Amino acid sequence: MANIGLPAVTAEGGLSRYLAEIRRFPMLEPNEEFMLAKRWREHDDREAAHKLVTSHLRLVAKIAMGYRGYGLPIGEIISEGNVGLMQAVKRFEPDKGFRLATYAMWWIRASIQEYILRSWSLVKMGTTANQKKLFFNLRKVKGQIAALDEGDLNPEQIATISERLGVPEEDVVSMNRRLSGDASLNAPLRVDGDGGGEWQDWLVDEQDTQETTLAETQELDNRKQMLANALEVLNDREKRIFTARRLDEDPLTLETLSEEFGVSRERVRQIEVRAFEKVQKAVTDAAKKFEAGAAAA
Repeated sequence: MANIGLPAVTAEGGLSRYLAEIRRFPMLEPNEEFMLAKRWREHDDREAAHKLVTSHLRLVAKIAMGYRGYGLPIGEIISEGNVGLMQAVKRFEPDKGFRLATYAMWWIRASIQEYILRSWSLVKMGTTANQKKLFFNLRKVKGQIAALDEGDLNPEQIATISERLGVPEEDVVSMNRRLSGDASLNAPLRVDGDGGGEWQDWLVDEQDTQETTLAETQELDNRKQMLANALEVLNDREKRIFTARRLDEDPLTLETLSEEFGVSRERVRQIEVRAFEKVQKAVTDAAKKFEAGAAAA
């Protein structure tokens, strides 16, 4: 999977040529996608995997554009998103009944966000949970309270952001100064070839706003937390079987788990189905509760 050849954004061709190139790959119908995924998963068919990946390169590019405000080369962001896409294809299970795009969005965003955090380590950017939350949400909250002017925040703004994001005020001050102080990342950049350029030379016209993308990222975090909470409704055996069959990178066979627990393969399958139904219900209930709370806010 790691050696699948994909188009890339180059200094010579630029982003426009890359976008034109990936539009040549056809979108897949649901049944075609299902059969390709089965061929890859069950027969290690690399041609099938290649078609699955290339048919979703436009999805990666669209998601990547939402992160163009961090001063990093859009070509590198797209490349990292493609890595996440390949990981999603590797783990995709078509029998679960949802489309690859729905599943892949999680992996694409996670890969891009990790790249951004690694790149910003040049300013000693922290990677604790609070710092990640601030990194990806500070700009959005500043926009909500009309605090997008350069420079330090006033005490009232600091207190408001601290309360909304649930982080210490000193972390808000520190992160705001780091983000404001690295505006030079958007400065002119020399690239290989004729003369220099700017980061904006790699960008396209406005599509989804960064605020929209950040809101989607927050929603993804909420869903992940709901899943983690839902797993707590399972007993130890159910959690072990559900995780081993549905969540692990390399799912275990029914035979392996039947030997581990000393029960028949059919019994393991029944436990897996029951556990899935319990988790699904817990996630649905949590989502309804979250939506009700958001509507009341």
